[in-house]
Amino acid sequence: MGKQIFIISNGIINDSEFIRRRLKEANSPIIICADGAARHLRPLNVIPAFIIGDMDSIDNETVRYFDKKGSTILTYPGDKDETDTQLAIEYALKLQPDEIFIFGALGGRIDHTLANISLLIMGVKQGIDIKIIDETCEIFIVNQQSIVEGEAGKTVSLLPLSSEVAGVTLEGFEYPLSGGVMEIGRPYGISNRLIAEKGIITVKSGYLLVIRNFKV
Repeated sequence: MGKQIFIISNGIINDSEFIRRRLKEANSPIIICADGAARHLRPLNVIPAFIIGDMDSIDNETVRYFDKKGSTILTYPGDKDETDTQLAIEYALKLQPDEIFIFGALGGRIDHTLANISLLIMGVKQGIDIKIIDETCEIFIVNQQSIVEGEAGKTVSLLPLSSEVAGVTLEGFEYPLSGGVMEIGRPYGISNRLIAEKGIITVKSGYLLVIRNFKV
């Protein structure tokens, strides 16, 4: 287990204890908060290393609290082009981690959710393992090969994130595939299932979005 970074985004986290459990399981991760996401950590008495954003969704008292606790506050202009989560990912990549896990990136506004999913490409392009995780699923991108680990029978959905994903091969799934093509507008990769504890996904070109469900 190498260098890990946890990014907390300002979306919905229904179970804050889920974050606490993941922190306990992790290898002393660096924690980066995207602006108002600090609200998720204060009740847990968790102090992020960095709070990044234009500070439009966090109150001054919370900023002062974390500043006194040792968090580094990185403030950006309000008229920036980047979302706060994008700024957090960019900063995380500069720290050259082995893995990045993003929490609080789903739920709420669909535009923010879609934007956060698209940001996964930033890590993939730099060869960094990067995932969005919540209580129900994990989301990541495959552009070469990945091993999906989980329980047999659990649902794994696959969607093209680029206009076309070619050479898609699935092994260890209820519905296998060999050299298939997935295109936007033809979502036939939804609701596949693992038939063992590991499945192998191989892609020759394009970006394939993988959603591994924990509960179904």
